[in-house]
Amino acid sequence: MINNVLKSYNEKIERAVDLYLPNNESNYKILTEAMRYSLLLGGKRIRPALLLEFYKISGGKNDGALPFALAIELIHTYSLIHDDLPCMDNDDMRRGKPSNHKVFGEDIALLAGDGLLTLAFEVASKTKNISPERVVRAIGELSHFAGMNGMVGGQVIDLQSEGKKVDIKVIEELNLLKTGGLLRAAAKVGTILAGGDEKLIYAADRYGEATGLAFQIVDDILDITADSNILGKPVGSDEKNGKSTFVSHYGIERCRQIVDSLTESAINSLNEFDGDTTFLKELTLYLARREH
Repeated sequence: MINNVLKSYNEKIERAVDLYLPNNESNYKILTEAMRYSLLLGGKRIRPALLLEFYKISGGKNDGALPFALAIELIHTYSLIHDDLPCMDNDDMRRGKPSNHKVFGEDIALLAGDGLLTLAFEVASKTKNISPERVVRAIGELSHFAGMNGMVGGQVIDLQSEGKKVDIKVIEELNLLKTGGLLRAAAKVGTILAGGDEKLIYAADRYGEATGLAFQIVDDILDITADSNILGKPVGSDEKNGKSTFVSHYGIERCRQIVDSLTESAINSLNEFDGDTTFLKELTLYLARREH
């Protein structure tokens, strides 16, 4: 079920990419090529899937939230391009292919990320058949979790923590912001766009927070245990960059226990919703047990 649903959402996102970011013959077509290169590089597209599912279980109709689903994927993709740059994590591979800057150069890669980020809010603003009040609130939430109080702020903590032994509370804040930010945004925005009440929005936020933290801890585990060919990017980068992680603090086995506890909390938060949460529960378990 999981793979079929994810495939269906993936196809919707890729059709939306062709609609909002088509190939063109402009004088800056290399920018479009670079943006599309990373967008269409593959990946599970977990964030748009979460957004669309929370929209669905909160009573949303049809594909009304699709522009926001694409927007969150645009933001996620820009963050990966910038993450891979030499001034950041300096990774040459992403999803088994050369990183954006290895194909297009650092300058174009930087601008491709900028282009994706700004396009995200243009796309979100074109949402139809949902009240302007919900759209404005959703844009505010997406901006918050993508910006300095979310993903960008987490990235700064990450950079400043390299080569240092940092407190576990700092590691937790880093992960809640950097990785958890867009996952929280996906759950909350989907619920907001569907007209969910404050109780449901709070439950969605709890889900995103627990899932985001678990997701990053699994990433930290995989950075040590995974095969780079399966993972699609180099392993051991955390140790190479001298990063303090949940794994370096607690060890692998304790981290697996924490992931199990967070996964249970995320699944329990779904009990607040009247819609069919079967896919979300299965997806949450899948994310906790993934090998890449």
